[in-house]
Amino acid sequence: MARKPSRLEFAVIGLGRFGRSVALSLIERGHTVLGIDRDPNIVQQLADQMTQVVALDSSNEDALRAVDIMSFDTVVVAIGSQFEANLMTTVALKSLGVKRVVCKALNERQKYILTRVGADMVVLPEHEAGARLAWQLSEPHVLEHLNLGSGFSVAEVRVPAPLVGQTLMQSGLRRRYGINVLAVKHNGKMIVTPPPDYVFSRDDRILIIGADSSISTFCDLSS
Repeated sequence: MARKPSRLEFAVIGLGRFGRSVALSLIERGHTVLGIDRDPNIVQQLADQMTQVVALDSSNEDALRAVDIMSFDTVVVAIGSQFEANLMTTVALKSLGVKRVVCKALNERQKYILTRVGADMVVLPEHEAGARLAWQLSEPHVLEHLNLGSGFSVAEVRVPAPLVGQTLMQSGLRRRYGINVLAVKHNGKMIVTPPPDYVFSRDDRILIIGADSSISTFCDLSS
């Protein structure tokens, strides 16, 4: 099947809300995406929005071979409601020699099984969304949050009022709170690894990394 050249080429199997979001976001970033779903109605709905979209049974190796699935850099299996179809698709993709298979799972048990049959990466989008919401509810000053595991996170927070007018060095964030500043958003611009003499402004947003407990303690400055 002919495809336009791009920086990377992806296939997304399962075009529900999650799969559709992944596919359209990749297209927005300039990549080529083949969308696959077994429901012809969904395929028809997305025909004008995606690079290419086809209806087929993704657990069928011959059907996957017919769309040259092996040539894609990454194949995302976003089938959520039918775990058997998710599992059989993953097995088929690895059997065909697909380089990188990323799967969606609904729980840790599914994640374990998919990993055991060869998935290169398994995500739990509902769990991760729930964890982000919990952070936003318990720490209103956290704008964005990425869980790194083992009790560590990256978080984007508004600069607490007590730090406005202080330099990064004066704030002593590493010494006092055990966190490191990765970047600062200032007037719409991103300053990566800000210098020690950077002066915090009222509307700054800072990207920090550290233990969850340290980030929570730091956020208390804004309370």
